[in-house]
Parts: sequence; C-alpha cells; structure tokens
Amino acid sequence: MRRPPPLPAPETSGAGSKRTSRSWDEPRSWGDERSRDDGATVPRSDESLGEDASVGPAPSDAQPSPRGEPAVDEAATPERGEDQTAPDAAPRRTGIRDVWRAARARRRALRREVRRFTVRSRRRRLVWLVSSAAVLMLIVGSVGAAYSPLFAVERIEVVGTASLPATTVEEALTGQIGTPLPLVDASAVKAALVAFPLVESYTLEARPPHDLVVRIVERTPIGVIQTDAGWTLVDAAGVALETSPNPPDGRPILEIAGGTTSGAFESAGLVMRALPEAIATQVARIAATTRDDVTLTLASGAQVVWGAVEETALKAVNLDRAMAARPGMSVYDVSSPASVVVR
Repeated sequence: MRRPPPLPAPETSGAGSKRTSRSWDEPRSWGDERSRDDGATVPRSDESLGEDASVGPAPSDAQPSPRGEPAVDEAATPERGEDQTAPDAAPRRTGIRDVWRAARARRRALRREVRRFTVRSRRRRLVWLVSSAAVLMLIVGSVGAAYSPLFAVERIEVVGTASLPATTVEEALTGQIGTPLPLVDASAVKAALVAFPLVESYTLEARPPHDLVVRIVERTPIGVIQTDAGWTLVDAAGVALETSPNPPDGRPILEIAGGTTSGAFESAGLVMRALPEAIATQVARIAATTRDDVTLTLASGAQVVWGAVEETALKAVNLDRAMAARPGMSVYDVSSPASVVVR
C-alpha cells in the first residue's frame, strides 16, 4: 500500500498549545487506518479527531527503531564530531614548538627516504673517493720519497769509455754525491764533462735507490794534423783531442789543404769513418786537396784512390772485397764503385 503524503501541520496559537493531530512520521499500528477503494487511507470511525483527543503516548524526542532496536534519545546522544570531553577541559592550543617538532619529524622522514633510495649511488661514490684518495696518497708518497735522502746518489758509474779513463770522469762528478736522483744537476754534469774533449755525447741514467750511471760516447780520432802547437789529434768534426810534439804511433797523418775547416777535411773525415776497422788500422796517411780527390796511403805502401765522397759505403765494401781477393797490390782505385781497378 502506498504511503500518502503527510498532512500539513496544524497552526499553533502559542508555545503552550496542545498537539491536535498526529504526524505521519510517528509510528502507528495497522489497525488505525483503513483503505478506500481509490487507495487513500482514512481514519477509523471510532477514532476521535477532536482537539482534546490524545493519540498514543506522550510525544517525546526519542524515536523508536522501526526494526525493534532500542530507542535512542537524540538529546542525550552527542552529535558525531562534537567534543565528548568534559566541559571543564579546555582545548589544547597548537604552539610554535609543535610546528617546529612536526617540521623536524617531516625532515627526518624525508632524509630517511632519500637515504633509502640513494644507497647504491652513495656506495659507488664512497668507492670512488677511497680509490682516488689511495692513488693520491701513493703519488704523494712516491714523490716525497723520490725527493728525500732515501734516494740520494751514493755511487757514480761511468760506462762506454775506451781512451778516456772512467775513474777520472767519476772523480769529476763527485759533486753529485748526496743529491736526490731527481734533483741531479744536468748543467753541472755537462760543465764537468766539457773538460774532456774525447766525450762526444753522454746520457744520465738513474738506478734507484742510490746509483747514477753516465753513458759516454767517445769521439773517434781520424788522425793527427800538424799545427803551430805540434801534432794535434782530431776527430771527424775537427775537434782537437790532444796535442803532442811528435806524431803519435798508430795514427794516420792528415795532409789536408785548408786545415780542419775546409771541405777537403770534411771529406777525409767521412771516408775514415766509413772504412772497416781492419782497413782503418792500416791507413798511414790521408791526402786531400778538394772534396773529390781523397787518397789513402796504407802502411804497406799501397794507395787507395777514393775520389769523391758519393757512394762512400759502397766504395768501402768494394775495397774490402778487392783487398781480400787481391792482397799485396800497389793501387786500389775505387773512385768508380761499379768498376774497381786493381794494379
């Protein structure tokens, strides 16, 4: 059965007026109503509708539950969301300290999250930092040790000398004793070796912890030339190595037009340096008036016509072969290396 719309509430004349009709929202029994043919409900005939008629129990704010649940007094029940504390308890106010504590807790939580998500990157960064620090400490320690007295020079070794006494060179370099190997003064070493004309070039080699090796390349004398001071031993560059009043034995005599600064002397030096050791020791005299007419005289009296300095290496090889094939000849003409003349 459809529930009809509620009737309008009766007008009241004042605060103390009595209730004259029931509200449709109030519970009632099924016997209180009856249906008409059109579906509307009408009150029973025996129900009084007068002003003084009272219906049901006294009105109250407590509404019974339609499902048999116990009635709840809405006035006695606090609304949801209302503070149920005692009325004498004053609410606590939020101060600056509470705000500061909340902010600090939030920062701590944020830091914990950051640390949790950056564990691998921080570990990788730590590995790089430790490795870099170890390498840096190793470099600094090595450099510091190298420049310390732990690697000071205690012994000087001279190698590569033949005509020059090695002990003499070592005594000239004693000023480097006690100097750390990286701090050896190359200028002082050069100044000490300049005093030896036989030294053509040199190299320094440090052998930790305390050895300094000096490798010397000596000049190769090509012969002696007569000067105002006597007989001077010179190399292919014309550097005077030593001077004596008489020609030394075993050194070829140079008869060069124009002296040690001429082109003829340069050609003679190139020829002597190209000769094999077995032939160079047999040369007794070298004569040259120009760059292209070098002539050698052997100790046996045989002459070697060399000519110009072109193809000097090939001429040296052909001369060696000709002397081995035809020993004891008076003339070996290698001025034309393609056709050696022996007579």
